[in-house]
Amino acid sequence: MSGSNTFVGLSGSALSLAQILVVVCPAFILFGYNQSGIGGLLSLQDWTSTFPEIDTTHTKGAQKSHNATIQGLVVATFTLGALCGALSCSYTGDKFGRRAVIFAGAVCTLIGEVLECSSFSLAQFIVGRLILGAGVGMLSATVPVWQSECSSSKNRGKHVVLDGMFISLGYTLESWIDLGFFTLKTGSVTWRPPLAIPIIFSLVVMVAIFFFPESPRWLIRHNCGQEARFTLSALKGLPEDAPEIEAEIAGIELSLEDTANGAAKLKDLLKMGEDKLAYRFGLCILLQFFQQMSGTNLISVYSTIIFQQGLGLDSETSRILSGGTLTWKFLSCFVAFFTIDRFGRRAVFMVSGFGMASCMIALAVATSFPHSNHGASIAATFFVYLFCFFTPIGFLGANFLYCTEVAPIRLRVAMTSISTANHWLWVRVSASLL
Repeated sequence: MSGSNTFVGLSGSALSLAQILVVVCPAFILFGYNQSGIGGLLSLQDWTSTFPEIDTTHTKGAQKSHNATIQGLVVATFTLGALCGALSCSYTGDKFGRRAVIFAGAVCTLIGEVLECSSFSLAQFIVGRLILGAGVGMLSATVPVWQSECSSSKNRGKHVVLDGMFISLGYTLESWIDLGFFTLKTGSVTWRPPLAIPIIFSLVVMVAIFFFPESPRWLIRHNCGQEARFTLSALKGLPEDAPEIEAEIAGIELSLEDTANGAAKLKDLLKMGEDKLAYRFGLCILLQFFQQMSGTNLISVYSTIIFQQGLGLDSETSRILSGGTLTWKFLSCFVAFFTIDRFGRRAVFMVSGFGMASCMIALAVATSFPHSNHGASIAATFFVYLFCFFTPIGFLGANFLYCTEVAPIRLRVAMTSISTANHWLWVRVSASLL
């Protein structure tokens, strides 16, 4: 037998680690960073001077209400773009391949970030926000599929849960970077650099993705058997003629043959049948619904505003607490990393959901007191932190993993992209309830 093939001189576990570090990690940092990217900027002096149409800090009465509506619409353009980007992957992911879609998503994020950080008018900012959202939507729908199809089943849970850790890391970086530039107090330097910094991650994904393998399943489906064999050899760290490679290829070919014989259409997702497609699809939709309506995204994006306006804390203290909250949330992600494969998906969802519900009940009680009640403010802050401990256990990564696993092979890309688009839809709905 000859040695295993390599990509960038790596094979086996080293290649998988490299994929995670230079493609998956920056892609999901872009997800978290840009989703929360303007939450801490909305009250900055130079920001409100540049975009007076969405100033809710220095306005009152009817004008403030009008500006708040416009501000909500501006923030929503990111979600609208993400929804459309995720939906597009149900077609582009299978036609052009996972790597091509990831590259296109990174290009869109780059264009959007450049437009945002160079904006001098609200119209330009909105266009940038929309394009940026489309790119993030494409990445969020395609990277987990590519990652799961390039991972062994025994490590798939840990690998995809890492996505949630990287999303949380994006939130954390954005929060502390905003705080750092906030201390400069005046000028556009307080908000333009924070919007420009994720350009680095977009460039990394753009450059790196084509140095790594395409999904073996996609290659075999498009009659690229030799390339698929080469790729599997590198991913498994085995020679091309190893029995394990032959068995893997035979298994993929058999599943594709079954797929062709029992090809499903998107409308089949609404039917039960032997595969219970409607039930599986419903689980994916409900899971993303519960994830957003629990309030986890609102706390991540608007934590600064929650501390400042909801609890009456000063601007700098609010930003420090926000950074601490999201740092704690990132550290809590390691709980899911060590439990997702050991205890199973359902167990972590139940523990996470019960913990978040309990924290929200306590938070509702604590915030019902006036701002002058110092003890109630401390209690509310504590339950925000505790909520951020329970969230990553089941609802920051595992929800994306579950949707890829319950989907039948022939509809994996379509079901994953639609459920991810549904995630972005409920992001917008939950934000509108704020």
